[in-house]
Amino acid sequence: MVFVSILPQKYFAEKIGGDLVDVSVMVEPGANPHTYEPKPKQMVALAKANIYFAIGVPFETTWLEKIAATNPKMLVVHTDAGIKKIPMKTHHQESELEHDHHSIKDPHVWLSPPLVITLAGNMLKAFLRVDPAHRSIYEKNYNSFMKELVVLDGEIRATFKGKGKDVEFMVFHPAWGYFAQAYGLEQIPIELEGKQPKAAQLQSLIQYAKERGIKVIFAQPQFSRQAAQAIADSIGGQIVFADPLAADWERNLRQVASKFKAALK
Repeated sequence: MVFVSILPQKYFAEKIGGDLVDVSVMVEPGANPHTYEPKPKQMVALAKANIYFAIGVPFETTWLEKIAATNPKMLVVHTDAGIKKIPMKTHHQESELEHDHHSIKDPHVWLSPPLVITLAGNMLKAFLRVDPAHRSIYEKNYNSFMKELVVLDGEIRATFKGKGKDVEFMVFHPAWGYFAQAYGLEQIPIELEGKQPKAAQLQSLIQYAKERGIKVIFAQPQFSRQAAQAIADSIGGQIVFADPLAADWERNLRQVASKFKAALK
């Protein structure tokens, strides 16, 4: 049995492990990986797990040590190892939070296909270490997954080819920094680390959106949409959902790329 922190990791683990793996997800659908607390039944189930794939999401800061302690025989793998994290950025330049947040690294590495190549490589090493008898199967599945990632990356690059200077999209929670980095875009976040913008900051964002002709605010199902709705109402725009934690990772990224492309027009 394998445990992962979030749903997209389940997609990656099953791509590599295929029928050889039974994957359980710690952060259940609809839950927030910033504040999640594992259920008692999950802590019990960890006793049977061979591997725990961490990825650097906030709840792990509190819980990963406790998770590891439930099963000393379980291999704990930091799948984000080897990835250079970027700082979480805030649009509120006048905010007293600005300086503090430069030290907070963005955990959303799974939303960039090029970075998923690194995540998958770390997963493959773990599977081979725990179950070397099935090396050929894991490697075959991994190679197939790599080809799929290259195709997906190419499709998304083609989606944004010729986008011109219009590269900004406004998001409630800044989950799409690595995606933006990979494809020459820029996300304009409304909140950071769960902190709603103050009244003056909200007005600044509304003014910015009006000046840039931004008409779409991207929100995710796991967070309150109150501030995003306030901005959308003020600019005569709309809220569109872009879920960074969707189970069907590849299909979701294609859909989100299309939504971002439409919003840039």
